[in-house]
Amino acid sequence: MQHGFALVLDIKASLGECPLWSAAEQVLYFVDIKRFRIHRFDPQTGDLKTIDLPEEVGCIGLAPGGGFIAGLRSGLWLIAANGTLVRKLADNPEDQAISRFNDGMVDPMGRFIAGTVDETREKGIAGLYRYDRHGLERITGGLLTSNGVGFSPDGRRLYHADTLRYTLYTYDYAPETGEASNQRVFARFGSDTDKGRPDGGAVDVDGCYWTALFEGGRVQRYSADGTLLAQYPVPVKCPTMVTFGGADMRTLYCTSAGIGRPDAELETFPQSGGLFAMRTDVAGLPKPLFNPET
Repeated sequence: MQHGFALVLDIKASLGECPLWSAAEQVLYFVDIKRFRIHRFDPQTGDLKTIDLPEEVGCIGLAPGGGFIAGLRSGLWLIAANGTLVRKLADNPEDQAISRFNDGMVDPMGRFIAGTVDETREKGIAGLYRYDRHGLERITGGLLTSNGVGFSPDGRRLYHADTLRYTLYTYDYAPETGEASNQRVFARFGSDTDKGRPDGGAVDVDGCYWTALFEGGRVQRYSADGTLLAQYPVPVKCPTMVTFGGADMRTLYCTSAGIGRPDAELETFPQSGGLFAMRTDVAGLPKPLFNPET
């Protein structure tokens, strides 16, 4: 069934990220980090609604009753469905002049696992954090760009990438406590001729991990043991993140970026910043709702 990615929304996002399917609404949410926006896209009607925020939004999770938990530059926030900032849950503990929240995802029990980005690209101040009723705790630090958060179908494996180090890791994960341990390399990327590096990812019902390769123009699927199974071209240089959606969870959506790209690249890939989709033979895993009581 996999026929490749096709453009479904020519939105020309600056930095499209964090696609998130709402099973309840049958719509796709995604963010444009640098334009401070959350988009709501209905693939059945083509309707697009935009929620404007006061600062960059790196990641979102769906909250009960509507609205989101979101990672902004300043920290983690509860945000109403209309974009109103309801309550700050936790400060970004890093230097906010050069750090903001980036990729994140709700874990199987409703915690929010989210990381930051070191905008200097060299200091290694970024980290990966867990937020639950106990507050914000760091899982790991010393990162450049935290990305690629995903969970195995049984919730006992955590995937996580440090994009600028071209490395995807796995951890043993305890859904009962949110503890991550036994970090190990899952896959390495990049070469002198291929600068594709792991950005956002998703896991399917077979336990395979899908990753979008920024500056790599493709999405790759890996088995749980780290074997590369397949790769699918995206008609842009910089895909950013994938997620499964649709009524049967067999549509793989992919966001992309256009910010800071050379003019020649944008001429070659005029759909940069667009939203893409591909039908797949395997279904994805629905995303849990954020649970502030976990």
